[in-house]
Amino acid sequence: MLIEFRVGNHRSLQDEQVLTMEAGRVGDEADVRPRQVSGHSERLLTVAGLYGANASGKSNVLAALAFMWEAVVWSHRSWSPDEGVPRDPFAWGPKKLEPSLFEVTFLLGDVRFEYGFMASDECFLEEWLHAWPHGKKQVWFERDNGTYKFGENLKGENKLIEDVTRPNALFLSAAAQLNHPQLQPIYSWFRAIRVINLLGRRFVPLRGRTEYELTRLLDDDASDAHQQAVSPREKSPELLLERFRNLLKMADIGIEGLRLGKSEADDVPRRSIYLKHKSEFDTAWLPLREESQGTRSLFDIALPMLRVIPKGGILLVDELERSLHPALARQIIRQFNDPAANPKNAQIIFTTHDTNLLGTALGEPALRRDQVWLTEKDAAGATVLYPLTDYKPRKAENLERGYLQGRYGAIPFLGDFLVTGE
Repeated sequence: MLIEFRVGNHRSLQDEQVLTMEAGRVGDEADVRPRQVSGHSERLLTVAGLYGANASGKSNVLAALAFMWEAVVWSHRSWSPDEGVPRDPFAWGPKKLEPSLFEVTFLLGDVRFEYGFMASDECFLEEWLHAWPHGKKQVWFERDNGTYKFGENLKGENKLIEDVTRPNALFLSAAAQLNHPQLQPIYSWFRAIRVINLLGRRFVPLRGRTEYELTRLLDDDASDAHQQAVSPREKSPELLLERFRNLLKMADIGIEGLRLGKSEADDVPRRSIYLKHKSEFDTAWLPLREESQGTRSLFDIALPMLRVIPKGGILLVDELERSLHPALARQIIRQFNDPAANPKNAQIIFTTHDTNLLGTALGEPALRRDQVWLTEKDAAGATVLYPLTDYKPRKAENLERGYLQGRYGAIPFLGDFLVTGE
C-alpha cells in the first residue's frame, strides 16, 4: 500500500513534490475510508484525486509514478544498453541538466519499505532500498555512482546481480529477472501498478490492449465450455470475465452481454468484441468500436480495476471523468473507499475536472478533504502540488463551490476568448 511518493525534476515538476496517502485530521473518526494498516502508525487512504487547471501538471504527477513503474519493470530487460535513461527533466533552466528523483514509501505485508533512485540522461546515479521490520531501519542496498553497499539483511546473489546491472538499468530490475527471493516481492509491488489514459513508452494502455485482453478471456471462456474440467490456472480468468460482465450490467449502460464475432471492417478479417444491447431484437449486437465514447471509456477502466481490487495494487487514471457519467465516477471511487468492496486496500490515484465529486448535490461528497490534491504553476512555469487541507476548509464547507470560486487556487484565470478589431 502506497504511503508516500516523492518526485523532483520530472516534466513540469521542477522542485521536489510530495504526494502522501496518510489521512489528515479531518472528518469523523468513525469514517471507514481511512484504513489502519499493520506496519504503519498513521491511517492510510485508498483514494486521491488531483485537481488543477489545464496544463497545470497534474497528469505529470501520475506520469512520474508511471515512469518509476516502467524503470523497475523494464529497464534491465528491455532498455537498450546504449540509449541511456529515457527520463523527461524540467524543460528549461539549470534543472534540465540536474538529476531526477523518484522515491516511494509503501507497505508490503506489515513491513514499511522506502525505495528510490536518482537518474541523469546517461545512467542511474543512485538507488536505495530500506526496510523497517518491527519499526527498526535496515539498509538492504545502496548504490552510489556505480558503488554498491549491501546490508547484512539482504541475502542472495547480490554481487552477481551487481555485475550484470548496466549503468542505465536498476539493480531491482536486474534482481527480479534473476529471481532474487527477497527482492521479488518488491518488484511485484511495482508490477501491480495499472495505468489508464497516460501516454508513455511502455505504459500506453490503449483501447487495442483492452480488446486484446478481453479477447483472450473470451477465448478461454469458450474453450472451457468444451472441457470436462477446468484447471486451477484457468479459473481466475473465468472469474474475472464473470465480474466484468456483472460490472457492465450494474453500470446501467444497456449492455447485457458480450461475445467474440467476425469483423470484415479491416482489410484482413479478424475477430472483434460484440456487445448485446437491451432490445426486443435478438440481433441487437454492436462491435465495441461502434459503441459510444462513454462505453469504450468504461471498458478501458473496468478490466484494470477488476484486476487491482481483488489483489491490492495501485490504479493510476488520468481524467477519471473522461466520457463517464458523474454517478459512475462516484461509484468507482466508492468501490475503492469501501472496506467491504476493497478488502485488500487497493488504491486509485486520478486526475479530474469533475467538481461533482466535491459537492453535496448527490449526498455526502465522494472525496474527503484529505483525498483532494491541487496543482498550479508558479512564476517559473513549474508545477506545485499541495493538499486541499493546507487551506483548512471547515467540515461543513461546500468544497465544490469553494474550488470553483478560486478559494483554494488551482483554477484558470480566463480572459475573453473573442478579440474584437476596429
